[in-house]
Amino acid sequence: MSALFSVIMFMLALTAAPVFAGEKAVLSLFDDTPQEARSSEPEQDEGGLFSFLGIKMPQGDDSPFAKTKMPDTIEETIKLADSGNVQAQLLLGYSYLYGENGLKPDYTKAFDYYGMAALQNDPAGLNNLGSLYYGGIGVARSPAKAAILFAKAAELGNIEAAVNLGFMHISGNGAKLDKTLAMDYFEKAAAGGNPVAKFMTGYAYYTGSLRPQDYTKAAPLLKDAADAGIDEAQVVLSDIYINGRGFPQNYNNAVKYLRQAASQGSTEAMMSLASILVAGEKYNKNINFAHVLYNLAAVRGVASAPAKRQVLEAKMKIDEVLQAQQRAEMFKESPSEMTSYIRQTFGTNIRAFVKP
Repeated sequence: MSALFSVIMFMLALTAAPVFAGEKAVLSLFDDTPQEARSSEPEQDEGGLFSFLGIKMPQGDDSPFAKTKMPDTIEETIKLADSGNVQAQLLLGYSYLYGENGLKPDYTKAFDYYGMAALQNDPAGLNNLGSLYYGGIGVARSPAKAAILFAKAAELGNIEAAVNLGFMHISGNGAKLDKTLAMDYFEKAAAGGNPVAKFMTGYAYYTGSLRPQDYTKAAPLLKDAADAGIDEAQVVLSDIYINGRGFPQNYNNAVKYLRQAASQGSTEAMMSLASILVAGEKYNKNINFAHVLYNLAAVRGVASAPAKRQVLEAKMKIDEVLQAQQRAEMFKESPSEMTSYIRQTFGTNIRAFVKP
């Protein structure tokens, strides 16, 4: 957690986004359903997420730049920005930051154009300028100035800024440690639809840490976060379905979300799913698939996995063991873009922040 908002993360965000296999292609490795029974529906393009601390790649009508028709040339856009047009300033800040739209990366110019937008109290400009101050990109690093800018952006309704402040205050990294205030920011951003904030808020309600325990509030928030692709949310949501807390007990749904999290490389999901498949009490027994999961977890350092794998091998035929080993060899973990973003930005266990 000490690497929260680290400069390394920012530089990772500036590189080309990795290409991940489609969810259905990955889940087929974890699918014991006969091939002929599987759905033939086409894969849905859910769009990409390319951001660091809230600076996002503009996409279609959701882009702030879609509100204003931009000139055909960069030269005209620069003139428009210099005359005070906020959307042109944001576009140029983004373009210089990422080296888009025919421009080479120039962090100083990115800082200048985001600064122009921030001076006009534009929420996105304030948030993005705060991000540059936090990472020391195009300017000397100053978490204190970043926090001020984030606070102003959040006050003006920028939900990404609220999330940024939430993590700063809940970790004490760059801002005063104040977990109550952090949860207030998360709850505000969750109401605005931010998936990360929904997870943090939902998990607080689920555990009773930093918020009164309330399963009926927790469950829908965690489901939204899980459906957005957050692996930790998928693991917690599976526990909700297993125990019937907030939602009715449903092992089919629990297994569904554990499969999704396991496909992203979550060893916690692998071990939980394997336990369900070995028991065969609430879901169909499948020790061959459980062997695959224990094998994958063992490779990733789970201390108890090798012994559990060995117990299953004693119950399997040689050809079944070989087939299970081959399936494990084929596995390529495929974190969602949301999970990758969270891991790079906030760490691999954001649940750990939600504690008194």
